[in-house]
Amino acid sequence: MWPVFVINMAENTRRLARCAAELDAAGIDWIRLEAVDGRALSVTDLAGVYDAETNRRRAKHPLVPPEIGCYLSHIAAWERIAAGDAPGGIVLEDDFRITGDLKTAIERLAANADGWDLTKLFSFKPVTLQGTPRELGQGFLLGTPTRVPGTTLGYAITKAGAQKLADQARPFFRPVDEDHKFFWEYDLNVAMLLPCPIAIGEQDTVSGTVGEVRRKAGRGDDRSMLTRVWLGLKYRVGYMTGLYISRLKGRSR
Repeated sequence: MWPVFVINMAENTRRLARCAAELDAAGIDWIRLEAVDGRALSVTDLAGVYDAETNRRRAKHPLVPPEIGCYLSHIAAWERIAAGDAPGGIVLEDDFRITGDLKTAIERLAANADGWDLTKLFSFKPVTLQGTPRELGQGFLLGTPTRVPGTTLGYAITKAGAQKLADQARPFFRPVDEDHKFFWEYDLNVAMLLPCPIAIGEQDTVSGTVGEVRRKAGRGDDRSMLTRVWLGLKYRVGYMTGLYISRLKGRSR
């Protein structure tokens, strides 16, 4: 088994208890990874990891401190996996629930770790796989998604993939899940496992969700409406163009 990391903020004890119960019942050994609290970062710390200027020019909205902390938490997971002895690892956020045979899914991915850097274990929307998916046994299929799911609830990542992301991540200007969608910028092969063995669980949290913090902050966006509309259009065109070119090249990265 590859190491399984659960990203969790210390104050969210109920979430951790649910994760522990689910993983223990599934017979999966796991490691708690202390989440980075973006609210506790100083202005200097934030400036060292978050490229606010590029965000203003290229992103859909400014990142709030919890989003920055979330990104740093995933970077910490990548660095642990890149520095570890195992060929890869599993990263889970602490609001997942197990809906399938997660243990077998992990075993099958570990045994078929060629041709991909990162494999998503969940998607909010139905996923279509390109070409002929690889049959992993036990009913699981592995393939390249037509669009990378915009979530980091759970994924498998190879040691090489973790190193790629850890080396290129800082400074960042988009949320971590959006950066995964721009996989060609990181020379990253992203795959999808179907059926998804996990889903979104209960969302109660002591620290508050990213969406709640963003709403309370009023998004902190002082750009004009016209500028925001233009950047939104530019963002979508840039994404679709990059995705189209990567497909033309016959690549998943």
